[in-house]
Amino acid sequence: MGSPAAAAAGIAVGLLVLILACTAALAGLLTGASPSAAPSRHALTDIPARMLTLYQQAAPECPGLPWTVLAAIGKVESDHGRHPTMTSSAGAVGPMQFLPATFAAYAHPVPPGGRNPPTPWDPVDAVHAAARLLCANGARNGRNLHRSIWHYNHSDTYVDHVLATARRYSAAEPAPTGAASKAVAFARAQLGTPYRWGGDGPTEGGFDCSGLTKAAYAAAGVHLPRVAQDQYNAGPRVPPGAPLLPGDLVFFGTDPRHITHVGIYTGAGRMLHAPRPGTTVREEPYRLSGSRYQDATRPSAESANRQRAASP
Repeated sequence: MGSPAAAAAGIAVGLLVLILACTAALAGLLTGASPSAAPSRHALTDIPARMLTLYQQAAPECPGLPWTVLAAIGKVESDHGRHPTMTSSAGAVGPMQFLPATFAAYAHPVPPGGRNPPTPWDPVDAVHAAARLLCANGARNGRNLHRSIWHYNHSDTYVDHVLATARRYSAAEPAPTGAASKAVAFARAQLGTPYRWGGDGPTEGGFDCSGLTKAAYAAAGVHLPRVAQDQYNAGPRVPPGAPLLPGDLVFFGTDPRHITHVGIYTGAGRMLHAPRPGTTVREEPYRLSGSRYQDATRPSAESANRQRAASP
């Protein structure tokens, strides 16, 4: 039997974990989105494709920050860079409307694709700097999202406007949780990474389709086989007639014994995938014209089963 001090310490740690989980859940309720939420139809029509990719790439730099909040700030500040030459009366500049001194505090390290030296006029530099500013002021792990947005512009009205806009950018579908959430977040962070046949990540020049899915679930602590056919065979299958959930793997081929492609379902009828040579990791409808969809699996279900079996 442990000592009373050890028991008290264990209870304190448990309470801390519970508090962190509750605050993260509250952040999701405030924005209507999990960090890896799928974009709504409104988001897809309102946000230029390049900026949508930037918001989704930058958000994972701050664990717990929904990309929808970055996008909402970009909307409020410059209509997603549609007014790139706008300078505010206070001297804020660029697509995320940074004061130069504030930007300098969050400009490093220079993100992939950013300018060197970084500048608040560059969308890549600006969006990543915005994610860091929010993270430093309460967004990390969803501790205090309201406070972090308030630090961007000291106005409660501004915060309310940003959160309302963020809710409109999130698809009204079940948000991924657990392993599925981590896998989707990892895959989203790879948007724009080149396709590379046999590639398992940027250190090898990019991903192929099954390299992306394997790496995404490895980031969530779930081991998948390397090639698409073996991933399909490994299951577990999504039950017949059940709706797809974010994090499910969707498979394509001529028949179940000849699987040639795999992607990660993200909601709203879309998937993240590495399509083919000459392209990059992208998010697009999973029922692509001419695609031969076969079936879906749910690796996150297997992960949850293992966790339940290991529980005392």
